[in-house]
Amino acid sequence: MKLNEIRDNPGSRLKSKRLGRGIGSGKGKTSGKGVKGQKAREGVSLNGFEGGQLPIYRRLPKRGFHNVNRKEYAPLNLGSLDAALESGKVDAAQPITEAVLRDAGLVRLGKVDGVRLLAKGSISRAINIEVSGASVAAISAVEQAGGSVKTLVAAKVQEAPAA
Repeated sequence: MKLNEIRDNPGSRLKSKRLGRGIGSGKGKTSGKGVKGQKAREGVSLNGFEGGQLPIYRRLPKRGFHNVNRKEYAPLNLGSLDAALESGKVDAAQPITEAVLRDAGLVRLGKVDGVRLLAKGSISRAINIEVSGASVAAISAVEQAGGSVKTLVAAKVQEAPAA
């Protein structure tokens, strides 16, 4: 095969509709744009325009708050971690870090800021795990199995309101 012999698969490229090529083509004269007006012209952009009426996105009140400093964590359930230990994807004798979890395919560390261990499922063996965060129930479940959890991000301490 040579470069000049390479072709697209038949039907992979749709031929564009030729506009303004006579009445017999079905798209002649005004090319399917009707007659005059803003939408018949070039460069028209009418998204959200309601004919001069106040658009709905301006009539409705703004809602909510978006925290630009919010941290996003990849969830890791105890059940899926236990299954990975059983199958041999993760070695329980070695300390389990976020890099080990990523290499084993348990979490995807792309746009997230770390891994958070959650208590869904159960753990059957003692492990030493080092993650960004963990729920209280997950920490107690790992410690009951004889292991330890080290969190890299300090947990927020909620103070009781002054009475």
